[in-house]
This record gives sequence, structure tokens and C-alpha cells, in this order.
Amino acid sequence: MEHVILVVEDDRPTRESLGRALTQAGYRTLTAADGASALAILQEKSVDVLVTDLKMPGMDGMALLGRARAECPETVVIMLTAFATVDLAVEAMKKGAYDFLTKPIHLDKLDLLIRHALEARGLAHENRELRRRLRETSASRPLLGCSPAMQRLRESIQQVAATDAAVLILGESGTGKELVAHAIHDGSRRADRPLVKVSCAALPEGLLESELFGHERGAFTGARDRRKGRFELAHGGTLFLDEVGDMSSETQAKLLRVLQEQEFERVGGTETIRVDVRLITATNRELEDLVAEGTFREDLYYRLNVVRIRVPPLRERLEDVPILLAHFLRTFAERWGKAVPEVTPEALSLLCRYAWPGNVRELQHVVESLLVFAKGDPVAAGDLPPAVRGDVRASESGDRPPRATLRDLERQAIAGTLVATAGNKRKAAEILGIGLKTLYRKIHEFGLQ
Repeated sequence: MEHVILVVEDDRPTRESLGRALTQAGYRTLTAADGASALAILQEKSVDVLVTDLKMPGMDGMALLGRARAECPETVVIMLTAFATVDLAVEAMKKGAYDFLTKPIHLDKLDLLIRHALEARGLAHENRELRRRLRETSASRPLLGCSPAMQRLRESIQQVAATDAAVLILGESGTGKELVAHAIHDGSRRADRPLVKVSCAALPEGLLESELFGHERGAFTGARDRRKGRFELAHGGTLFLDEVGDMSSETQAKLLRVLQEQEFERVGGTETIRVDVRLITATNRELEDLVAEGTFREDLYYRLNVVRIRVPPLRERLEDVPILLAHFLRTFAERWGKAVPEVTPEALSLLCRYAWPGNVRELQHVVESLLVFAKGDPVAAGDLPPAVRGDVRASESGDRPPRATLRDLERQAIAGTLVATAGNKRKAAEILGIGLKTLYRKIHEFGLQ
């Protein structure tokens, strides 16, 4: 790939000499005699590296740097300066310049500096790509729904994500507590660091302590090697403890010490290990009741309960069922290479009235089961599980006219979300878990205004 270098120098012989040398070195070289001409080139062409003199009449190198950083942030800037203006060159680096060279310019040093600058530009691009993939990963775990309850939940996540406060997520099983933890982490300054997850209910007590804090070789039978715990693995990032209410009193005491001191020792070890970890916990139990019973430490409860977020059960947001249904139908159909089935009005009506004791996870499993046995026919009421057919619950929001096809479900979901966001398309796209361009296309496709 041929890289483009723009040389800005008011001294003509120097400008032409640098241009020829860089061209011979394999770059596509552009030149400009002043800052204004250079800015015009930057606005018209894609430039990889800008090599500019610091002292020039009119728009000097410092002013050009400011405009280039604002309008062409991917362009790397290298300053050329005389010995008398080295302090200004250092100031330019503080304002975003990559580096500087003092005159007279040695071409081999300039070529080496440009190569390093291009490597730095590539790393920066790679970092942005990783962040983009991180956002896409987050989008693949969407907190879908346009109900007032979900809008309040997203607002709470946005507010708390910007801080390092400990978060306690409350909610029934299957409501999406882990998705909330992901959303908080992905929206935080720690998003490019690990999110480490531990289920306190899934591990025996003897293993949970080792899982959290690690162990030294020989600490117990079977400990053949030293092992880092989840706190160490989460250093700089976030640790998510699910079902924290199932933790024993002994482990609770050790967890409290980590939260207070930000340090611990591995099981069987004496070395004190310091960590910087944000803690997010979740439970489907009422910790206040456990505190009253004496099975959960009150001081630890207050440490965990700095910020409390409640995830609403699906029965409190039945208006979100069509959005979730459309999402799961498309997800499983694409995963298994099947056509997305239509849903009869009767089936959709039952799905939108069922109480969903298993919450979103139960709906996901129902849709997965329907896709396993789908034969291309519309999903009818008789295809639904007996519980869904029998436990009909009238929605508090009144009867909604059912729709039959995925296209109708999509139109209903998009229209309802646009109404709920007062026409804010960017916010609606976020709620729906789709890109802004996709939303505009769908609005045009469905004739929505």
C-alpha cells in the first residue's frame, strides 16, 4: 500500500528536496508552501503523514496542527523546527504532534520517523477496530425493549457506567442481569479491559475461594501449580459475581477485605497482591432478608449496595414481547439456516399475554424449541407449550392488535419505539439493537413517518 506524505515548507529548495527524497523512498509525496495550501490539500485528499515546518508566514505549523487534528484525526503530524524553537515543538507534541526533527533535516532520520509514525497510526487504527468489535459484541447482547421500564433501566446503566461505583443488580432468574453487567462494563472507561464472571452458586464453597483469589502450589490436595484467581485476572477491569447471596460467611469476610483494602493473598500464600477492580454483583434473592437472618454480612451488603439496579421481570413489560420475539426468531433462524417462520395472530396474542415466570430466558427457550420443529408453516397457537396456551394474562396496557408475520412484528416494534423515543432515531436504533442506517432503511421500507 502506497502511503501519502504531505510536506509543508515555505523554503522552496528544502520543500523540493524533501519531496524528491520521500518519493524515491517509495512514498506518494505532496507538497505545500504554506499552512493554508496544506489545509486545502488535507480537506481534499487522504494523507497518512503530515510533515510541516513550525515557523511559516500566515498559518504557522502550530495552527496547522490544530486544524489537522480537528479535521483529519487519523493523519499523523511530524514537526520540523530550528534549535531555537525546540520548546515550541515539545508544546506541539503535547497538542497531538507525533514527534519533531530539528533542522538541518537528515533524510534517513526523517524516513525512520515516518515509518515509526505509520506503525503508530496502524496500531491506533487497530485499537479503534477492536473498540468497534467490542461495541458490536455488546450489540449482540442487546437489552431490547421500548417499554418505560426498559427505558428507565437503560438510563440507569448509562449513569452508573461512567463511574467506578460498586453495582448490585437485582432481578428474578432469566431477566438478563448478566446482560446489564455487560452493558455497564461496555459503557465504562474499563471497556477495553477484561470483564471476568463468576457464578457463586455454581461452585462448591471449597472451590469458590480459590476461584476468586487463586492458590499457591500445594495449598491443598490437587493444587499442583500456582493459579491466579479471578480478581487478578480482572485487574484493571470488572469482576461480575453472580448470585452473590449464595456466598458463605467465610468468603464474604475475605471479599469484604478486598473491597476495603484492594488487596488479598492467594490460598496457601503469604504474598500480598494489590488489584484495581470494579465489582458488579447480582442476585435473585433479597439480601436485606439474608442480613436479617444473619446469613449475609451487613457491612458487606452496604459495600455492594452502593448503586442498586433492578431488572424488571418480563410480565411487567409485556409490550416488549413482540420485539424480543422478532429478535429470537431471526437469531435462531440464521443460526440454523432456516427460514424465519410467520406467527399466527392467535399465537402472538397468547405470547403477548402469558405471564412468563421464567422471564426472557423462558421466551428464548420457547422460540428455540419452535425453530427446532419448524417445518415452514406459520407458528400456530397449537404449536406453543401448554403453559403458554393455558396461562393467559391480560396485559395492563390493554389489548393490542396482533400481527402475523415477522415483517409485521418488525414494523410494530420500530413504530412503537419511535413513539416511545419521541422520534429520536439514534436512541430508537440503540433500543432496537440495530444500526442507524438500518433504522432509516426500515422506516422508508415500512412507510413510517
